[in-house]
Amino acid sequence: MRSPRFSREQLVASLPPESAPLVEALVRRALGRKARLFLVGGPVRDLLLRRELRDVDLLLEPRGRLDAERLARDAAPRDARIEVYDRFGTVRISRAEGAVDLATARSEQYRTPGALPRVGPGDLTTDLARRDFSVNAMALPLTEDGPVRVVDPFGGIEDLERGVLRILHDRSFHDDPTRALRAARLAPRLGMSLSRSSGGSLRAALREGAFGAVSGDRLRRELDKLFDDACRGLDVVKALRLLDGWHVLGALEPGLGLPRPSVPALRRLGRSFADPPWRGPRLRRGVAGLATWLTPLSAGLRRRVLERLSVRGEWVDRIAGFPAGLLGLQRELQGARGRGAVDALLAGTREEELFALHAWADPPMRRRIVRWAAEDRARRAPVSGNDLTATGLSGPAVGDALATIRAAFLDGGVANREEALVLAAELGRKGGRRRSRTARGARSRRS
Repeated sequence: MRSPRFSREQLVASLPPESAPLVEALVRRALGRKARLFLVGGPVRDLLLRRELRDVDLLLEPRGRLDAERLARDAAPRDARIEVYDRFGTVRISRAEGAVDLATARSEQYRTPGALPRVGPGDLTTDLARRDFSVNAMALPLTEDGPVRVVDPFGGIEDLERGVLRILHDRSFHDDPTRALRAARLAPRLGMSLSRSSGGSLRAALREGAFGAVSGDRLRRELDKLFDDACRGLDVVKALRLLDGWHVLGALEPGLGLPRPSVPALRRLGRSFADPPWRGPRLRRGVAGLATWLTPLSAGLRRRVLERLSVRGEWVDRIAGFPAGLLGLQRELQGARGRGAVDALLAGTREEELFALHAWADPPMRRRIVRWAAEDRARRAPVSGNDLTATGLSGPAVGDALATIRAAFLDGGVANREEALVLAAELGRKGGRRRSRTARGARSRRS
């Protein structure tokens, strides 16, 4: 694959339309300061593969006092949000329409395997040299006149032709073992495979225990990206199978693998991420993915995996307890009669648990879950607690009556406010009779 030539106008036109104005503003400012600005990494790779560009990663070669932060503040429109990550020399510029990631050219030094690197100043070549794979170590100039070719110092174009992911030096997986998780995401999504030499380097890193030095937070964030990439067409099962076959999962926690029963559930989950069967609250796909993936494992192993991945707070108990809760909820859903009964069972279920439940359910149960999540969850009963208080109900009776009225409303037994108030009055009379009988019984026992 010979590198084609691109004009600046072609490059900007290839960007996501919502991000292009930000890039144009940065290019104009960089040109005014006679600085060099590049499109780098994944966007260059995807451009050469004729894939749709989703992200925009830019690199600035520093000039005088001009760095990524100063350029961003000079060029970004007033309504843009600027987030600065000093440790890594990066800036994220975002607007409602889109976002751009901008970095100052850097060099890196790894003091110990698996630790975060020490970042220092650099130029384009040193910055590309610190990247994970050759296909991600390419750049396209945005501030040069006339058509430009890809800057490709490590043979990324040739590796694209061969369909291989190749690390840039033998100790790459020792320096940053999370690159193995990135390889597992990229390879199936791009239709590529890990090169033979890179596979040997990964095995060496595993033998020497490099993964033990990586923090749980970093590992969990990479797994979050794995499940997020289902929205980009990644088959998460293929990615996890690669990690299992490379013995990376067992290196994260002894005994961890890809259980066979999880495979169809994970495939359904991935399809649900790519094409959600309902619209709901913000979803943490990584949490839903862990709950689905780890369900067949023993309770002790689930706990150890969650601890290794630094999962904290309530989600430890929710994910660890999901298999037991799943079995109980499945039995109750199978026996539930009517939409109101399903609503009573699913109300309060977190979105992540709901996606995992849907992934493990059989077809009839999935239809019930989708109907509830897409339709019934958002429906509001025709009366409120204040309406019921005005009828004379009080205390726990208000909540009980609201639940009964909501179930009747979803099942079609109550159609409007008037019918709901009639039912509330009836429930109040029944409650009054029960309270009266209870009081008489108490007096009789006292006498």
